[in-house]
Amino acid sequence: MTTTKTAFLIIDAQYDFCNPKGTLYVPGAEKDVERIAGLIAIYGEKIDGIFVTLDTHRVIDIAHPLFWEDPNGNTVAPFTLITSSAVKAGKWIPRYHKEYVIQYLETLENQGEFKHFIWPEHCLAGSKGASLDQTVMDAILAWTHRTRRDYKAVAKGINPLSEHFGVFKAQVPVVNAPETELDTNFLAELETFDQVFIAGEARSHCVATSIKQIIQYAPELIPKVTVLTDCMSDVTNWGHLADPIFEEAAQKGMIFLTSKEVRI
Repeated sequence: MTTTKTAFLIIDAQYDFCNPKGTLYVPGAEKDVERIAGLIAIYGEKIDGIFVTLDTHRVIDIAHPLFWEDPNGNTVAPFTLITSSAVKAGKWIPRYHKEYVIQYLETLENQGEFKHFIWPEHCLAGSKGASLDQTVMDAILAWTHRTRRDYKAVAKGINPLSEHFGVFKAQVPVVNAPETELDTNFLAELETFDQVFIAGEARSHCVATSIKQIIQYAPELIPKVTVLTDCMSDVTNWGHLADPIFEEAAQKGMIFLTSKEVRI
């Protein structure tokens, strides 16, 4: 009898996203983490590895307000769209690395990736907002003590000069910054499992981009992945960003289930 080796990849299930008091709260996330915790409690003995990714930023980050100003010197408001043409026209001014920023925006736009938006300061290194949601943390600790298997935490977004939605690679890798390059070791580790369940926040951004990166860089993982559709939620009004990515993943053989449909 062969045993199936199972991994659980939990993306950015952190206070700032999952708690209604978080600075970038994703509506519905507080219910998502309850379902994630329930799966860990029910199937813990059959889960061989748990990976948690941790969005981790500095205050002065290319996607945070303080990095930018308008022509009057005012800090840019969250949820502002910034394009390379607007920067060249002087509508928005980077306070740091101006030449790099224009090149970054042009590269981002030429790749057809998500447009560059400014987010509220979130998941700041060392802050409460960057910590794992307590519901998930409690479930993982109970799992670790029960199975004697430790979880693995993977930080992302630590380089302030690039957005880092997907857990495997920054949107635009920064020269001489290996933390922004494709994380082939992480992908290789996941490939040692027979099945990988994916959950977390937000469906519209970090989960969707992670799925896109699997399709692009690790297609052999596709048939092993099950996306837990009721264990993730969208940033309000942005779900359309994920829809085509998820449709492509389903067409290529990725599995999509609710937590109630899971059997391990």
